[in-house]
Amino acid sequence: MTTSGVAPAATPANKLLGKVQNADEPSRHPSPQPTHFSVPLGSPATNGHRVLRSATVGYIAPEFKGRDEQIKHVKDIILKQGWIPEAHLDEQVSWFYNELGIDDVYFQMETVEVIATHITSMYAAKVAAYARVDKREEIRLDMEATDHAIYIDTSVPGKSSLHGARFENRLEAKYLDNSDATKRFRVETFRSPGTLSNDPSSKTSLRCYFVYQCQFLEAKSDPNETRLEVISDRMFLTKATKNTKQIYDDIIKLAVNRTGPVIEVFDIEGTEEKRLVVAFRSRTARGIFSALSDLYHYYGVTSTRKYVEQFNNGITVMSIYLKPATNLDTEPMPIEQSIHQITKEISLLYCIPQNKLHSLFASGSLSLQETIYGHCVWVFVQHFLNRLGTEYVSIKQALDPKNPAHVEILSKLKRRLRTETFTPDYILEIISSYPKLVRALYAAFASVHLSVGAGFEKSIIAPTPSVEVLSDDRLKEAITREVSNEHQEMVMTAFRIFNNAILKTNYFTPTKVALSFRLDPSFLPEVEYSRPLYGMFLVISAEARGFHLRFKDVARGGIRIVKSRSKEAYGINARNLFDENYALASTQQRKNKDIPEGGSKGVILLDVKQQDRAGEAFEKYIDSILDLLLPAETPGIKNPIVDLYRKQEILFMGPDENTADLVDWATKHARARGAPWWKSFFTGKSPELGGIPHDAYGMTTLSVREYVKGIYRKLNLDPSQVKKMQTGGPDGDLGSNEILLSNEKYTAIVDGSGVLVDPNGIDKDELVRLAKARAMIWKFDITKLSKDGFRVLCDDSNIKLPNGEVVPNGTPFRNLYHLRDTGLTDCFVPCGGRPESIDLSTVSKLIKDGKTTVPYIVEGANLFITQDAKLRLEEAGCVLFKDASANKGGVTSSSLEVLASLSFDDEGFVENMCHNPKGEAPEFYKAYVKQVQKTICDNARLEFEAIWREHEQTGVPRSVLSDTLSLAITTLDEELQKSDLWENPKIRRAVLADALPKLLLDKIGLDTIISRVPDSYLRAIFGSYLASRFVYEFGSSPSQFAFYDFMSKRMAKIQ
Repeated sequence: MTTSGVAPAATPANKLLGKVQNADEPSRHPSPQPTHFSVPLGSPATNGHRVLRSATVGYIAPEFKGRDEQIKHVKDIILKQGWIPEAHLDEQVSWFYNELGIDDVYFQMETVEVIATHITSMYAAKVAAYARVDKREEIRLDMEATDHAIYIDTSVPGKSSLHGARFENRLEAKYLDNSDATKRFRVETFRSPGTLSNDPSSKTSLRCYFVYQCQFLEAKSDPNETRLEVISDRMFLTKATKNTKQIYDDIIKLAVNRTGPVIEVFDIEGTEEKRLVVAFRSRTARGIFSALSDLYHYYGVTSTRKYVEQFNNGITVMSIYLKPATNLDTEPMPIEQSIHQITKEISLLYCIPQNKLHSLFASGSLSLQETIYGHCVWVFVQHFLNRLGTEYVSIKQALDPKNPAHVEILSKLKRRLRTETFTPDYILEIISSYPKLVRALYAAFASVHLSVGAGFEKSIIAPTPSVEVLSDDRLKEAITREVSNEHQEMVMTAFRIFNNAILKTNYFTPTKVALSFRLDPSFLPEVEYSRPLYGMFLVISAEARGFHLRFKDVARGGIRIVKSRSKEAYGINARNLFDENYALASTQQRKNKDIPEGGSKGVILLDVKQQDRAGEAFEKYIDSILDLLLPAETPGIKNPIVDLYRKQEILFMGPDENTADLVDWATKHARARGAPWWKSFFTGKSPELGGIPHDAYGMTTLSVREYVKGIYRKLNLDPSQVKKMQTGGPDGDLGSNEILLSNEKYTAIVDGSGVLVDPNGIDKDELVRLAKARAMIWKFDITKLSKDGFRVLCDDSNIKLPNGEVVPNGTPFRNLYHLRDTGLTDCFVPCGGRPESIDLSTVSKLIKDGKTTVPYIVEGANLFITQDAKLRLEEAGCVLFKDASANKGGVTSSSLEVLASLSFDDEGFVENMCHNPKGEAPEFYKAYVKQVQKTICDNARLEFEAIWREHEQTGVPRSVLSDTLSLAITTLDEELQKSDLWENPKIRRAVLADALPKLLLDKIGLDTIISRVPDSYLRAIFGSYLASRFVYEFGSSPSQFAFYDFMSKRMAKIQ
């Protein structure tokens, strides 16, 4: 236990913040252009709140019959200790028992020794405060145990303290937001009715916090369970009044069906006091308890009591009793207006409870909406500030792109410029020093995107004042006038770029769980991003940040979650987030050449302290994007948004790293939110929802295998004599199926657990056993290795290999094994591993005397080898097929899954594509899966033959030809979609009849499919089918008459 009578002045977290915090008390004002939170209103004379009779409100502590006896014991203990003069003893004990608002539960739970210590500590703190030169009234007391805690602090009602203990932050970090989901804590907090001293000028009163570990009747309940007698904590059931239980019962029933928070306000009869009740899913709003205090303080309101209740169905309910703070220097706004503002802004606070500019909000320098807007731009600036500058462009133009040394220098320079110039802390420092500019830029943002339709705003509150809205030119002038140097101007100018890029946002819709922005990507510099993006979404939540990028209107790609093992790893992942997302989407674009959808990708980066929140981050990412795709139909919950894009958008997503087990939720959630395209929203869902799992049917591997088999066929190789290395082990989708389908002699496998090597061939039966069990190589039976074989696991150290080499550390040995010149590899098939595992700086390890040490590589894993490294390998004689060509089986399967989802109505989809509760597949489903597998093999074979043929004719590297073919197909595809050919009904129907799976045509009929599938998707099918078939037949540089010949043959068939 510690006490403190003196509070050291806290140093601001940001060195430029001091001048803001220490300035004169700023005037509190509502957020300019606030959000609109609609409460169902009754007659114009009411505020829409339900009225509670004061006698029925809140909690009644069970009577403590031993109270008087306990008081005697406490006095005896204090008297013996002698710290409090006997003349003051009765007064101090009575004050503690009767004046602080502490209920009898505390006195029942604590021992008399602890209570005596608390009273003595409080007295000592008061004496110390009285003895201070500045006479500042400060008392701080805290006691923390594993199952409960007590905090007592002095504060001025209605004011947030930026200094001192900040007990609310402490108790929520240690108890409310603790990472152990099995330990849940309830909180009760009371403010003493009077001030600390008898001095009339005193404004300070005491706030007491009591934290107790929950004792549930049952350890855990179903998330949809709502019966209080099943889900409640024992103390809550004992203390809550019948009226309180009814309020909680009602709000919990709403909360279990809501993604975000549920907010209710009640009037208390005969008083100005309001009861604010907020319910939400536990673990989804870290830091909101203390942030709520800052929110109501901002609007001149204080709390008399607060309760945090936990329920074992995963719901948290906060109940706060609010009244005007009458002791502030500024004139408070009417309580009705304050409560209206608070309820509107809780949803925004829930999205990001502790934003990076929160101290500017707590100090009153900026409103909540301004600081969260500033936080969002802070994230944006980190990824999109033009960090390279004109000097980089000049150097790039001066260097030879064909010279590997020049390319490597440029790559390193680019990485260093991005790393060192603008760090997140430096960007935040600049933003924090210009709150007036942030306010002006927010006003410009709000003036465009804050608008609601008729009938969606029913507010009796008068419009709140707003700051002047400046034009973009005037904002530019203001920035130039205010800032001190070029770096500051670049950062603040990025606010304007952000504002101008936003096409739509959910920022102002009343209920939301994360903030999403649909951006026009045209602001991206061409020197860094040569291929223009079609669409970009930015999502920012309390747990993560994420992007969704696509290169065509109709596009498909997976959503991955990136985790970071350390703060350093997070910094690297954050710097590379957008570029990696862009590269993955670009690869997907090239890979999707055979299918209607272009390339897209979504990447979610968990914040450094939120590594255990992947599920919550994914759900918020999906829900906030749905806010921008679906029309608003529920006034007060989802208001219309300003849509500068003005076109319908449909995104097609799928699983990727760390999201495979989350796609069923996304599918069901899209259906629950009324998305008409819920069936096709996500691929990779479970068969019960009509999904075709890639791993169960080896969809991705089928394509990779066609390239491997193609090499053997062309070069007349006997697969059984080919020595093969594979990264990505038997535990993964691609790795396990590659093992099951292969017939080569495995000499090395590298996976997440370590390295397995046998020069004489790894036992195939044992590998098959692991592949079927989806087990890592640490489970390999090493008795089945030959005398020359070995296994080194990541956790191993000082392992002696059969050749005498000693491995000091297993992890770097695993990370770099694929670069070793072992002489044991003819064919290398990467089926897993991080992007850029082979780059220009490491590729030389695979080249000896100008010749590659690995003759054949088929890149199954995305981006495993950088393009410049691929070219070096091919130059050294390696036969290499890149990821965009080889790894396209999964996307073909997903595309055909989407097509079936769009073609069937809901009833037909369930009947023909969904497994029954017993797990049995419909006959149509079984046949359709076989057709999908055949299509994958056909498409892979067509592209393999086209690349092989064109390489033989031209000598152009296969890695370049892969991209050239992709570009030729996608370019022709776009031209065909806009051409007169599409407008010709006979040609259109004939091409669609060839392109669509025969099974679907026989089952549903061409006319019905055309009526159900969106026109944009049909156009994409038409263009991609014709373009891919033409390019595969005539190559990437056909004669000017080739397409005429190609179409003439098709026209002849139609006639």
